[in-house]
Amino acid sequence: MAAPMDERINVPIDDPNADTEWNDILRKHGVIPEKPPSPSPLIEEAIIEGRRLAHENRLEGKDIDELDELEDLEDENFLEQYRQQRVQELASLTKKAVHGTVYPLSKPDYSREVTDASANGPVLVNLTSGLGTNVESRILTELWRQAAAEFGEIKFCQIRGDMAIEGYPDRNCPTILIYNNGDIVKQVVTLMTMGGVRMGMSAIDNLLIEIGAIKDNDMRVTRRRRDAEDLEEEKREKGGIRGSKKSATVEDDDEWD
Repeated sequence: MAAPMDERINVPIDDPNADTEWNDILRKHGVIPEKPPSPSPLIEEAIIEGRRLAHENRLEGKDIDELDELEDLEDENFLEQYRQQRVQELASLTKKAVHGTVYPLSKPDYSREVTDASANGPVLVNLTSGLGTNVESRILTELWRQAAAEFGEIKFCQIRGDMAIEGYPDRNCPTILIYNNGDIVKQVVTLMTMGGVRMGMSAIDNLLIEIGAIKDNDMRVTRRRRDAEDLEEEKREKGGIRGSKKSATVEDDDEWD
């Protein structure tokens, strides 16, 4: 197939992005557009910036004990700044931890303990199932206890769904109701959108971040994320070792064939 012709100068045009003297002439006279800039410098710049940020934030989420373990690896002044930051964060969390447990609710108390109390910050309510066979409800009840103990500055409450709302269907349990400033700002019906029976504390973290109860860089959240990443890395390494052993066994078997 013949190369396309430029109607103004009646010459064939090959690759318009090629670095040739002829293409330079065509670009100069506006016959072909300017060559787009190479993405390589932008990619390299993004990689460098990513590495810089990763280095600067390498101590994010580490607690005081973990910082102490890095004394021989990090600059002492830099490390001390992070120590003081962690001490201040822990002191702030301790001061704000006015709850620390799940509040059982009764219907007469609901308005005072939930709606009115949400004027001071988010209040999360778990509408539980009245049936012991509801696995999702049992899972959320346990996570609710853990979250209440860990996020003591946030009020976690619990009441049976049919006690809070007459005739509330058990199939909708567990249901999470989140109040703020006297209004329901979010509701989650069953755990289907939060991982189902595989739901873990990370889903609670994400929910709290979404409603603005905690920040994305909260030290409790970043530590849990790091622990999850370490666990995944450990699983991958173990999987690789098992895979290597399996390969070696197959090779040994082949030698005997």
